[in-house]
Amino acid sequence: MTDATTSLPPIAILGAGSMGGAILRGLVAAGLTEGGVTATNRSVAKAAELAELDGVTSVALEVNPAGNTDAAAAADIVLVGVKPAMVPDLLDEIAPHLRPGAIVVSLAAGVTLDTFATHLGEGVSTLRSMPNTPSLVGQGVTGLAAGSAASADDVAVVRALFETVGSVLEVPESQIDALSTISGSGPAYVFLLVEEFTKAAVRMGFDDDQARLLAEQTFIGATALMASAEVDPAELRRRVTSPKGTTERAVAVLQDARLDDTFTTAAEAALARAKELAAGN
Repeated sequence: MTDATTSLPPIAILGAGSMGGAILRGLVAAGLTEGGVTATNRSVAKAAELAELDGVTSVALEVNPAGNTDAAAAADIVLVGVKPAMVPDLLDEIAPHLRPGAIVVSLAAGVTLDTFATHLGEGVSTLRSMPNTPSLVGQGVTGLAAGSAASADDVAVVRALFETVGSVLEVPESQIDALSTISGSGPAYVFLLVEEFTKAAVRMGFDDDQARLLAEQTFIGATALMASAEVDPAELRRRVTSPKGTTERAVAVLQDARLDDTFTTAAEAALARAKELAAGN
């Protein structure tokens, strides 16, 4: 493989929707498309959105039905970004066309490495990834689980690819679904908190625009502060919480509501659904 810190080999992104498109834009922004990137989408309209990106060949399957197999045949890294139910058929389609030594990476939730091995063959290097939506702004975190045929070099080059859109955490596949309940689903939890915080501001007498500004900028500022701080969130919270003050009173109400149990229950529900998806339900 090439030096992943300076360049990447030819890449195919099969199903360059929101997540595949985010990774594609990350590669472009990092200047890592010299090896060539081919992105496929079903429609001409979707393909047109990516056609002007530097170093990218954007293919509409409604114009070129062989676009997925052509892209896979020309790539050393193949990212599979179609909907989970479509993955087995796509793997069957591209399997005969993969280059020797090609790496196939799943972006699909709930599709196991065993599924990839069944449809591609045991000897094909495969990895399972779980990016999250902040990857769209280069602030994502991606879980990465390697299949048995993936070498250390394979993992390193795929890691470099995902580092263009944020941080990467390597885990065994047995943890990838649990990871998805935290980082994969987590942005929705944050957005829900902002929604409810905004509603509270409205109930405190602010109009809708004022409430959104107060709630959203507070979350944006707090997370920026957390990112720049050298202490953990618990210590940051303590620094805001003066003894016998207003914040201490409010935090006590939130803690009495057992947010710890609520978040754990929510994560467990997401994990149960991930297992259902893996079972094809």
